[in-house]
Formats: sequence, C-alpha cells, structure tokens
Amino acid sequence: MMHLLPAFFFPIFGFGFVMYFLPSIIALARSKRDIAAIVLLNFFLGWTMIGWVVALVWAVKADVPMVVR
Repeated sequence: MMHLLPAFFFPIFGFGFVMYFLPSIIALARSKRDIAAIVLLNFFLGWTMIGWVVALVWAVKADVPMVVR
C-alpha cells in the first residue's frame, strides 16, 4: 500500500502548484511586459487569493501599446 502513495500525492501537489502559479504561467506564455512584477505578486501575495486574482487579471489583460515620442 505504501508504494501507491506517491501516485496519489504527486498529481495533487502538482495540480496545486500549477493552479497557484497559473497567473505567472499565463504571463510567461503571453510574453507580458511586466512578467517579473506579476511573478513576484503571485509568489508573495498569491496565498491571499486577492493577490492571486489581481495577478491573474494583470496576466490576461492586454498590454497598452507604448507611445514613443
């Protein structure tokens, strides 16, 4: 029975890890301009759920084009 424990725990922890860092993964996939800030917000405040939602919204929000003068 003990040899089956990793088969149950690794997928659960892996899924939790992916869900926690989902905003960071989306930001990386979309090549966001503020990737470092999104990752830091997600890492330090994602556990508050408010920080996670803010990071997720920031990650999916379209970047505003920069104006060159």
